[in-house]
Amino acid sequence: MWSQQSYKETETGKLYLVPTPIGNLNDMTFRAIQTLKDADLIAAEDTRQSKKLTNHFEIETKLISYHEHNKESSGFKLLERLREGQTIALISDAGMPAISDPGYEIVSSCLAENIPVIPLPGANAAITALVASGLPTQHFYYYGFLSRQKKERKKELSQLRSIPSPIMFYEAPHRLKEMMKAILEVLGNREIVIARELTKRYEEFIRGTVEEVLVWCEQSEIRGEFCVVVDGGTEEVSSEEQWWTNFSLQEHVEHYVNEGMKSKDAIKQVALERELPKRDVYQAYHVE
Repeated sequence: MWSQQSYKETETGKLYLVPTPIGNLNDMTFRAIQTLKDADLIAAEDTRQSKKLTNHFEIETKLISYHEHNKESSGFKLLERLREGQTIALISDAGMPAISDPGYEIVSSCLAENIPVIPLPGANAAITALVASGLPTQHFYYYGFLSRQKKERKKELSQLRSIPSPIMFYEAPHRLKEMMKAILEVLGNREIVIARELTKRYEEFIRGTVEEVLVWCEQSEIRGEFCVVVDGGTEEVSSEEQWWTNFSLQEHVEHYVNEGMKSKDAIKQVALERELPKRDVYQAYHVE
């Protein structure tokens, strides 16, 4: 057990998690600006993008790169500086660090060494979309990005079917239409809200059913990053229902083959899970 007293003097440095605007620079807080100015170093997801922010607010603190592809090597260097007593501010390109952005690993490493981690409140796209969605806000489930792989995406959505509260996703414009098709197939024609370009000049909310939003996707030029809020499920889902419920026999077998199983073993596993004769699964996979 460790009780972190965030503002007590320590021998080590401190890691600040500083949210940045998701589109509108006026959403930057006074405290966030001062924290970035006072830090010894700013660890940024994309230093070119963050340089626009620091130049705008006349922040002269040195920037170094910390992103998904260098987080192991860069994280090691950050820890060394923190151990030496330096203060580091972690930022992402937009919004809260570690929420569908790099940050979790360095936070975890700091806490393992009793290095204080201090979060600042600020912009977050998912919560911004939720509160304006018109869907219930008493409870909600944040998921982030679904898998880019069709079968994995289907599996993930199947696991979310029984959640009764609104579910929040992020999605890129070029994958939005396929996402809507998958949601319709697995979750059904629920109420849904998609929000694009939040806080920016072309901010837009599209509210309706999944079928209606899918029509919008097919008829519109899709631009901008999207937050997607889907109403929770109302139907009772059997406790015996599994993640593969909406998979065909062939898709179920292919799922395990893609994970590295031999087809023979995958067929055996599917037959066991579905309580079917192996010959039926074999027939569906190899013949049909």
